[in-house]
Amino acid sequence: MSRPTEDTYRHKGLRKKLVQGIQAKGISDDRVLDALLEVPRHFFLDSAFDEVAYEDRAFPIGEGQTISQPYTVAYQTQLLEVLPFMKVLEIGTGSAYQAVILAEMGAQVYTIERQKKLFDANKKFDFLKKYPSIKFFYGDGYEGLPTYAPFDRVLITAAAPETPPKLIEQLKPASPEGGPGGMMVLPLGAGEIQQMRRITKLENGAIKEEVFDNFSFVPMVGGKES
Repeated sequence: MSRPTEDTYRHKGLRKKLVQGIQAKGISDDRVLDALLEVPRHFFLDSAFDEVAYEDRAFPIGEGQTISQPYTVAYQTQLLEVLPFMKVLEIGTGSAYQAVILAEMGAQVYTIERQKKLFDANKKFDFLKKYPSIKFFYGDGYEGLPTYAPFDRVLITAAAPETPPKLIEQLKPASPEGGPGGMMVLPLGAGEIQQMRRITKLENGAIKEEVFDNFSFVPMVGGKES
């Protein structure tokens, strides 16, 4: 894969136009929009995609995976309500674009990829060295990272047929003073279309579930792919 390394005025202009389009679609969190404006999306794609990298659509990145549509990235990130220094567990590193958006917003990101080729490609991706707050793991997303739990936020970037129980367990519990615990955002559903859900951990392990718009994601698969 031949990655571009230059962020030109042209790229910046296209990025600004993309972000304006995303804002027009209803994304209102300035921190999310600023992060999208800051991160050169074309760096995460092969040079062959340079002309189209700032179109608001998904592109293939190999191993049957895609870099998500920027609007989808913005939508999930806005629902996540990330604050600086929060610990965020991301399931499905893929191109690492979403992880970088979260890091740009000040999060401590722990991201899991089950495809060894994608995991290895990110290890060689020099731009990611700019973000020491991202920790990369090769593993099964359904298992999460119990060693590093609890997490303030969990983000699943693939279609889960059901809410993974181990990831709910790894969410930060609610505070004894009554403050809510951690939140998880995921596209839920086994069919071609999923509903975006936000799950908040409440006292005594209870959860609150909110339902949002419909999306279409690649399926979340268990295990690891060598």
